[in-house]
Amino acid sequence: MMSQRIIALAVLFLSASACTAAEGDRQQQQPMSPPPPPGESPFGPLVAGMPTYPRPGDVYAAAGPNMLAEQVRNDRALVYVPNTKSNDVSVIDPKTYKVIDTFPGGPEPQHVVPSYDLRTLYVASSQIPDGGLVPIDPRIGKPGKFRLLEDVYNLYFTPDGKQAIVVAEAYQRLDFYDLGTWQRVRSVRFPECEGINHMDYSADGKIMLFSCEFANRMLVLDALSLDKLREFTLTETPDGMPQDTRLTPDGQHFLVADMHAHGVYVFDAHATRQTGFIPTGRGAHGIYFSRDSKLAYITNRDAGSIAVLDLATLKPTTTWRIPGGGSPDMGALSADGTTLWLSGRYHDEVYVIRTRDGKLLARIPVGAGPHGLTIWPQPGRYSLGHTANIR
Repeated sequence: MMSQRIIALAVLFLSASACTAAEGDRQQQQPMSPPPPPGESPFGPLVAGMPTYPRPGDVYAAAGPNMLAEQVRNDRALVYVPNTKSNDVSVIDPKTYKVIDTFPGGPEPQHVVPSYDLRTLYVASSQIPDGGLVPIDPRIGKPGKFRLLEDVYNLYFTPDGKQAIVVAEAYQRLDFYDLGTWQRVRSVRFPECEGINHMDYSADGKIMLFSCEFANRMLVLDALSLDKLREFTLTETPDGMPQDTRLTPDGQHFLVADMHAHGVYVFDAHATRQTGFIPTGRGAHGIYFSRDSKLAYITNRDAGSIAVLDLATLKPTTTWRIPGGGSPDMGALSADGTTLWLSGRYHDEVYVIRTRDGKLLARIPVGAGPHGLTIWPQPGRYSLGHTANIR
């Protein structure tokens, strides 16, 4: 986080007690497996409107190598890098590893997020009070008109695809917007969750697990009512800083990276209890899954490394270290899964890592403070948000 944002957050947190209750109402295409019969799911009944899973036991079965949906197959193959300090987006050609374009990303751009229907990429801009969204047309790789919205630190979508969820981190708030009009229809504030940040859904779409970045805790919400079901104070360190939160491919675990605990917490399928902790490296931050759903890649921002977890055992198998050091932060996998693209948050560069062996293929200079980059197009049927949460 940049220093000015930290100051702004502190001011807002100090004034939070004065808020009224009204603020917080509460390459070659591969064939896809046929979906199960309507209404059936290997994970039980799903939230109404949520697409069924095409293969039992794998949440990301439809996001395998090169399984591009029809509507994205002609999109330009590009990498979009939001630079929080230079307020722009660097565009990289993934074949040449060269920056081929730069355009404004709004004030303090944080993440590039694929829309639910995969037809738009949104640059989430969080500067208070002037943040918003910059839409990108992925067919041509060009930005549209900036839309002013309050504190878009992160962006997610409801499982039925009807609403966007703006994570207004500074205000400890989730803001729900109608995707047709971009009018805010609901806002819920969680004062106990300072720095509300990353999240994911259970396999059935009924539970949301959110990280509270500045409160050393996790929040479990009912995805429909938004009622708080429970919360967890994290155990490894009193000053924990939970970050990326992802459901494992088998739908049985949530993984939560913690920058100050230097590893990954494990929760059960509906976040009813914490079941473990996996040390990975200093500054554990981002979580990405291999296209075959067998491995997890954990970025260790302060260690300049990526830990590789075997998802069958939830144990590290190896650690890839960036030669000469680096600060791997957030990103996504290529469509074929052979490369992992990550921003170098403190080094103003992007890393391209070969997933076969962890070899660094390129380090590409970009703007200042690169954060939540995405590579496009990506496999899958619909996006739940963030840079690569596509099922």
